[in-house]
Amino acid sequence: MAKKLGFFGKITKFFKSVKSELKKVNWPNKEEITSNTLVVIVTVIALITFIGLIDLTLANIITPLIS
Repeated sequence: MAKKLGFFGKITKFFKSVKSELKKVNWPNKEEITSNTLVVIVTVIALITFIGLIDLTLANIITPLIS
């Protein structure tokens, strides 16, 4: 029969499990982080520009209709 763990035993088991799983993680190297960060920044800038242009266009179309 399995031994029942107390509260602190469960916490200890959880952190040992977390440590074990973190050892299995394939961490990215510096070049991968840099390239992925650049992709994110460029994508965010492109989306900001696109949404801003749509907002400006719709504002210019709708404003005369409301006035």
